[in-house]
Amino acid sequence: MRTKYLIVGNSAGAIGAAEAIRQVDNEGVLTIISEEPYPAYSRPLISKYLAKGRTLEGLLCRPLDFYDQNRILFLPGKKVTHVEPDSRTASLDDDERITWEKLLLAVGGKPIFPKMKGSDKAGVFTFTNLDDAEAVDRFLDNRRRAVVVGGGLIGISATEALVKRGLDVVVVEMKERILNTILDQQASSMADETLKQAGVKIITGHTVVEVNGGQSVQGATLDSGDTMPCDLLLVAIGVLPRSELALDAKLEMDRGIMVDHHMATNHKDVYACGDVAQAYDFAYGENRLSPIWPNAYIGGRTAGFNMAGIATEYPGGTAMNSLNYFGVDITSAGMPTAPDEEGYEVTSKQDGSTYQKIILKDNIIVGMIFVGNIEKSGIIFGLMRDRINVESFKQSLLADDFGLAFLPRSSWQGQLEAPPELILQGAPSIQTEEETFLGE
Repeated sequence: MRTKYLIVGNSAGAIGAAEAIRQVDNEGVLTIISEEPYPAYSRPLISKYLAKGRTLEGLLCRPLDFYDQNRILFLPGKKVTHVEPDSRTASLDDDERITWEKLLLAVGGKPIFPKMKGSDKAGVFTFTNLDDAEAVDRFLDNRRRAVVVGGGLIGISATEALVKRGLDVVVVEMKERILNTILDQQASSMADETLKQAGVKIITGHTVVEVNGGQSVQGATLDSGDTMPCDLLLVAIGVLPRSELALDAKLEMDRGIMVDHHMATNHKDVYACGDVAQAYDFAYGENRLSPIWPNAYIGGRTAGFNMAGIATEYPGGTAMNSLNYFGVDITSAGMPTAPDEEGYEVTSKQDGSTYQKIILKDNIIVGMIFVGNIEKSGIIFGLMRDRINVESFKQSLLADDFGLAFLPRSSWQGQLEAPPELILQGAPSIQTEEETFLGE
């Protein structure tokens, strides 16, 4: 089988690439291969699916006829086992071989699963895809107590879903606080208190080393030796880049596949995006992993345009999250804490249940956290994304009346004079991963 464009993966980056390719080339054969049997769906929404807040159809990112409408050969339920860049071939698990001209690896990440005695018992789950959510859903009948291993984004979203399903939940986080990769100490403490008010017990500084019980989970043992009863254990520590194909193809690797500003790897006509790619982070000024959907989609579009012959540079992304756990709005982007180096400034304020913080380096915003009142976070993120020098108005960034009037005329005049559709595309805003992907 021959194809002009081969995309391995079927999530945000893959869809972004396919849409970009079809904007330029409507004739070249375009093939998407996915290990999962489903059309593209929103993985960040699987917790809402588990909580019964979304139907299966409500998870879909694109209409069911998306592949037909875009003349995409979609091969679900198939796995690419080997990629050979020199001969431009890919081998599948059913022994089929595909010859390609341009290749995009958008294979995402795989769940981190620590060594844990007894982890093969019924009732132990990971939580990264739709199959995981459905497996947990099928298991929940008559279960009342759950342990969630991991207090990051995945773990806390799964915790909320389990609480909504009526379970008593204990969160076990190895680090000293929950949501430690996206929040600072103060914001983590506020999130911690919110969870506790919802009835969630949180244990930090420890991890689970053994799953107790017979064939099914009956409890968990911590590294401290303490035990706790449970009849469901969910491992949600995070994900690692799925590097097998990249290593096999001898692509340049660090923590992920190294890509340039065109999302290209060190092999000609081989690209990568999403959780597996180590791409430019504008907050840190270096290539970093940034496993969130908006960056995957934008990186995929960048790769797609370049694959189709339109030179396009990735504008850079950074960690950015907009979430609502147990009724509390939180947004964060870039650095959650300032490095202990010269040139960094921190401005923050707290008022009851609201907390706002901005980190600057040389008068450029490189990090932000908003808890409770997030109304102004979109403008702040826009300044951060556009690398605006805020020296002349940085004392007003957290003022209650801060808005466009404080900004240099050049930073907003073009938007107000542009056509409405361009204003919407360029307006400073921060969106949920769901909104960013579905809204494109």
